[in-house]
Amino acid sequence: MSQINYSAMTDKELRQYFIKHREDKVALQAYLDRLSERPDKKVITTFKDPDFDEKIQAAIRKQMERKE
Repeated sequence: MSQINYSAMTDKELRQYFIKHREDKVALQAYLDRLSERPDKKVITTFKDPDFDEKIQAAIRKQMERKE
């Protein structure tokens, strides 16, 4: 059996591969590792959240720091 080169796959290819080969735990881990390395994490909040402004401002500051 040949080794699969997950790093050569695009995100979409890796995701599709894992969907077809759900028993391949290494593929799942490669995909999760790739997702966790992304700096574009979403800010989860609602307008009713008392810390809404603070969370949004922190996310904006973080994004600006990354671009510097």
